Amino acid sequence: MTVNRYLRMIAGFFVMLSVALAHFHNPNWLWFTAFVGLNLFQSAFTDWCPMITFLRKLGIRES
Repeated sequence: MTVNRYLRMIAGFFVMLSVALAHFHNPNWLWFTAFVGLNLFQSAFTDWCPMITFLRKLGIRES
């Protein structure tokens, strides 16, 4: 798998996890969902995402 596929998988997992935690535990977990969305939004403009940097350091291939 590539960096971009891992990024989409991790972002989707974090969103689903935080929605489940908000539903079953505490609605304040939706702030984490907002953080993930904001991070994806800013990466569209800056072309930089902290998770991609982390995945590259783990040796995940680019394409």
